Amino acid sequence: MVLSSNGLATTQPLFSFGVISDVQYADIPDGRSFLGVPRYYRHSILVLQRAVKEWNTDQKHKFVINFGDIVDGFCPKDQSLGTVQKVVDEFEVFRGGPVYHMIGNHCLYNLPRSKLLSLLKIQTLDGRAYYDFSPVPEYRFVVLDGYDISAIGWPQDHPKALEALKILREKNPNENKNSPTGMEGLERRFLMFNGAIGNEQMEWLDGVLLDATKKKQKVVVCCHLPLDPGAASEKGLLWNYDEVMNLIHRYNCVKVCLAGHYHKGGYSIDSHGIHHRILEAALECPPATNAFGNMEVYDDRISLVGTDRMKSTDMHFYPTS
Repeated sequence: MVLSSNGLATTQPLFSFGVISDVQYADIPDGRSFLGVPRYYRHSILVLQRAVKEWNTDQKHKFVINFGDIVDGFCPKDQSLGTVQKVVDEFEVFRGGPVYHMIGNHCLYNLPRSKLLSLLKIQTLDGRAYYDFSPVPEYRFVVLDGYDISAIGWPQDHPKALEALKILREKNPNENKNSPTGMEGLERRFLMFNGAIGNEQMEWLDGVLLDATKKKQKVVVCCHLPLDPGAASEKGLLWNYDEVMNLIHRYNCVKVCLAGHYHKGGYSIDSHGIHHRILEAALECPPATNAFGNMEVYDDRISLVGTDRMKSTDMHFYPTS
């Protein structure tokens, strides 16, 4: 039995939601990652279909979050638009509430940001890909754009693309900026398939966390790119994860950070007690296996109930007083 902050037993969650990451569907034969890990391009959309079917059958989730990379970079470019729409349509079969998307690097290999935002129904005032929402008064979700500063997705002469290329020139000595050859430790994160959060987004995040603190809300941060080296390979981290976490650590409201990108998945608790859960990729599920989850949210914990390759994880924290 778990006790809530008022001493009463809590058996029913405040709410629940569905999660899936890195579907990376493409109508191409199976392949392998650069490390030789099998990738099941046509099967991954079946994983998504089974996830949506289960979520609809359960009839308990308020929403679903997709953690990016819904199509693969190897998708033939003349099929990109139709393939993205096909996967989005599968998400739209979910009947319980909204589906929240975020941009991943494979999305940007297929389509420019300007097209992706409308397809993914990321509706912001000024075309940005970061936003927040509050499904219940006690909780707020923050969706970050890890490719705000990026060498992919922006026009080549865009200031944010130019800033990203400058960072890569300074940090990565290789001609192939997706190669970490000769780089050591955390420096290996400066690869072209990663990105950073820009100053404007950092200021926005600061304001959201301040507002959440005033409202005594617990915050869940969502980003395609992982924010803690204890939970993922250094080759998969947000370029300025340290700056973002330094900002987050100035507040006590953030309880959990969720991410995708690192297909193997991972889990850590950082120095400030924040849980970091990286979700296992749907793409790497062999036929007839799955990787999706159900998040049950309580006052003092969030429990990921995983399916097959997605491991279940209980993330306990102190209730906000």
